[in-house]
Amino acid sequence: MHGAITKDFIRFVREIYQTDELIPLHEPRFQGREKEYLIDAIDSTFVSSVGQYVDRFEADCAKYTGAKYAVATVNGTAALHAALLLVGVKRDEEVITQALTFVATCNAIHYCGAEPVFVDVDRTTLGLSAQALEDYLDEFAEDRNGEAWNKQTGKRIAACLPMHTFGHPVDMGRIVEVCGKYHIPVVEDAAEALGSTLNKQHCGTFGRVGVLSFNGNKIMTTGGGGMILTDDETLAKQAKHLTTTAKQPHSWQFIHDQVGFNYRMPNLNAALGVAQLECVPLFVTKKRELAARYIEWSQQNGFQCFIEPEAAYSNYWLNAVVLENLSERDAFLKATNEQGIMTRPIWEPMHRLPMYRHCRKGVLVNTEWAAERIVNIPSSVI
Repeated sequence: MHGAITKDFIRFVREIYQTDELIPLHEPRFQGREKEYLIDAIDSTFVSSVGQYVDRFEADCAKYTGAKYAVATVNGTAALHAALLLVGVKRDEEVITQALTFVATCNAIHYCGAEPVFVDVDRTTLGLSAQALEDYLDEFAEDRNGEAWNKQTGKRIAACLPMHTFGHPVDMGRIVEVCGKYHIPVVEDAAEALGSTLNKQHCGTFGRVGVLSFNGNKIMTTGGGGMILTDDETLAKQAKHLTTTAKQPHSWQFIHDQVGFNYRMPNLNAALGVAQLECVPLFVTKKRELAARYIEWSQQNGFQCFIEPEAAYSNYWLNAVVLENLSERDAFLKATNEQGIMTRPIWEPMHRLPMYRHCRKGVLVNTEWAAERIVNIPSSVI
């Protein structure tokens, strides 16, 4: 990319956000009933993991996404960890995922004592490639009494964990189909994809379990928080039990029937979440309008923006541009950040990180391609 185009881009971003100050990558917007609900939660004195807003937020989130059940957690990583346990992931087993993801995806696998196995992504989605998944399973997986086992390692393939990168839906229909052939449960990392749909079905509702995140930099926030989505009533009950220290209901006794986790979302956070979720349809509309402005400008200036996949309705959580190569990427990052325009490269692929270098992996051509070219640009709602 020529320096002149980068300078024009910087001017364009400042025109969009109408400020000469630092423009962050993504910041929250509070323009609904957040203060009203927070004060109400405080006045109720129920500010921790019990309160009406927790129940209300779960019900509202289930309704919005179309899931039958939703269980709120303290953050998205906790939700991922619990979701993997719910589908039966155990120590010394394998979970297939993508190397191009935020580290929480792999950390949650590691919390279970399992190991991630990396397959490639698609360039059209930046998410797990259904074809790469099928190729890997056809080569290494075998059926043993209705379960998938790795012929080479002798370990059970306990789950598949695709992630919707920047809110762009991956090909969940085919991923679920491929995994079904091998009896592998799908846990859907939709942490970035609230408001995104594929063929009009909400991300997070394709797999046996799905997970959302409400961190401060997501499309909506509860300060910190996550959500487990499922259509399975038994799994939903198990999720609530597991995330509330596995405490059995009783009027006064403390009886815990398994090792559980203190993963429940506090009522204060849920109050914020109820108000923010009311604004999500507007946020998605505004973010898609922002993406359209970026795309139109890029087409007029020889720039390349990442565009939602076919049949997808993306929330465009983070807009992204595609540079020519690593050198162009780094020059763009340097120039924009020096001028107060916060831009960030896509994550360092997981197979390059010291704690995951030993993990099994397929051929990661598209992963390496994206890591050298993809840059996120300011994406806050305007």
